Amino acid sequence: MTPRFIMRTAIVGLAFIAVVSVMAATGSSATRNVTKTTAASSTLSTDIAQARLATAKYVSNLALAKKDGYMIITKMIPNMGFHYLNPNVKGFNVKKPPILVYEKKGTTYNLAALEWVFTSKPAKAPWPGAKYGSFGAGCHYADGSFVPAATQDACPKTDPQSGAAFTFWHPLLITLHVWLWYPNPSGIYASTNSLVSPFNGG
Repeated sequence: MTPRFIMRTAIVGLAFIAVVSVMAATGSSATRNVTKTTAASSTLSTDIAQARLATAKYVSNLALAKKDGYMIITKMIPNMGFHYLNPNVKGFNVKKPPILVYEKKGTTYNLAALEWVFTSKPAKAPWPGAKYGSFGAGCHYADGSFVPAATQDACPKTDPQSGAAFTFWHPLLITLHVWLWYPNPSGIYASTNSLVSPFNGG
C-alpha cells in the first residue's frame, strides 16, 4: 500500500464524512421546520374550532349579540358587512372577538366574520399567515354612521346626515378579519369578500 493510496483513501474518507454531516444537518433542519409548521397548523385549527364554538350562538341571533354587549359601529361596508363592537372585550382572545361582522338580507342577519383590532401591528402574529387591514381614524354614531376625523375634538356631536348621537372616536386601527362563518376565495384573513356582494344592498 503506497503513501499516495493511503493519502487518497484518507481524503475520500474525509469527504464522505463531510457529506454525511451536511446531509444530517439538512435533514435535522428540515425535520425542525416540518415540526414547527405542523405545530402552527395544529394551533390554528384548535383556535378556529374554539372560536366557532364560542360564537356559534351569534350566527343567526343578532339580538343575543346585542344583549351580550355588541353595538353597531358601521353600516354595511361593501363586500364586508355590518360591524358590531363589544367595548368590554379587550386584547386578543380567540373565544371573545371584539367585533362581529354580519351580512343582512331583508330583516335577517347572519354572522360572517370575526374581527380583532390593534392600535399597532402586533410584533408577533396571533395566527400563522395572518394578514392585516386598516381602519382610518374617525367618529362613530349610535346608528352605525361613521365620520372620518383625525382627533375626537373634530367629531360632530351628532351625525351630520342622520342626527344620531356620537358614541366614540378611535385612532387609526390595524384590523384582522377572520372569515369564520362564510367562505372567502381570497383567504380567511382577507379584509373583503367578493362572495358577500349580494348582501351589499342590505
